[in-house]
Amino acid sequence: MKVLVINAGSSSLKYQLIDVDSGEVIAKGLCERIGIDGSMLTYKPEGKGKFEFKKDMKDHTDAIRMVLDALVDPEIGVVKSMDEIDAVGHRLVHGGEKFNKSVIITDELIKEMEVLTPLAPLHNPANLMGVRACQAIMPNTPMVGVFDTAFHQTMPPRAFLYGLPYEAYKEHMVRRYGFHGTSHMYVSQRALTKLDMPKEDTRIITCHLGNGSSISAIKGGKCIDTSMGLTPLEGVPMGTRCGDMDPAIVTYLMERLNLDKKGIDNYLNKKSGVLGISGVSSDFRDLEEAANNGNERAQLALDTFCYKVKKYIGAYAAALGGVDAIVFTAGVGENDRGVREKVLTGLEYLGVDVDFEYNRTCPRGEEVELSKANSRVKVFVIPTDEEMMIARDTAALTAK
Repeated sequence: MKVLVINAGSSSLKYQLIDVDSGEVIAKGLCERIGIDGSMLTYKPEGKGKFEFKKDMKDHTDAIRMVLDALVDPEIGVVKSMDEIDAVGHRLVHGGEKFNKSVIITDELIKEMEVLTPLAPLHNPANLMGVRACQAIMPNTPMVGVFDTAFHQTMPPRAFLYGLPYEAYKEHMVRRYGFHGTSHMYVSQRALTKLDMPKEDTRIITCHLGNGSSISAIKGGKCIDTSMGLTPLEGVPMGTRCGDMDPAIVTYLMERLNLDKKGIDNYLNKKSGVLGISGVSSDFRDLEEAANNGNERAQLALDTFCYKVKKYIGAYAAALGGVDAIVFTAGVGENDRGVREKVLTGLEYLGVDVDFEYNRTCPRGEEVELSKANSRVKVFVIPTDEEMMIARDTAALTAK
């Protein structure tokens, strides 16, 4: 079965065409600057190089049409006709409490997504643009929505409730939802295959570390807690997001810096995190280079990030009643050996025994085990594959 996976943003659209049966990515690419001057499609068919097409895309429907035209092109295409695309899987960011699993997209689902827009005002409307664009061009192709929040809906109330009046939750939907769920699900499932123990007994901590970062506690294959909250702002400091902080800081800074609602939102989401601490960059590669050249604030940003990740691991080990595996994934988790070493150093009390020499030399982009043979806690690096997870869910639902 061939599934087209769509991840639509407000002015961009990532896509992959995946053969679910073989696991092959047949083609992938990106539409950039949709609705803005300088629109461009990047198209990478497997084994045929890379192509770029600069053409105006006034909306997401234009973008989808360009993607499909490239996929069926007689010379550089990978399918003979659109009929070979069996289904479309859409990444949908926020499903609230309504959606705890992937679902077939219907008119009712779209209405529910619109109701949830206040929870994700930047993401849900953009995701729905992608859905409607595909529906306009491929009206007879089944479509599935895969939610970032779904995997975390197994959290118990004691984990997802905030210390606010209960009405904030019941009347205004204020609770911890968590994000990166598709990634946490994928890597935890991969980790389960590497543990020689019954699934129901497993205790796994997954660390999705990138420009956006979140940590999850997973017991018996189900999430019991996660670091991101009502929005992706909570948790560890990230590329540009502040992470956990005293909520009174918001009103304090609004008054001190004369910021309105948009101003403080931009301050916390775009100017904070490791960028704000370092004053150098939100990219961890830039931070390490600056730190190696003696930049103390860059070093402080790295140290702060790693300390907060380590603190979450300790907290989740307590919540799980121990830990059997720690998993690193996403851009920083998979590639930044220095961050992994800083996070793992000092976790011996949990039963973690890491081969730090191998951590410094292990191949990138591959599943590897960093723990020594006698380590009670296994430590893995597992590259995430959210698109494959979306494709599999889409194939499973539409095959029925």
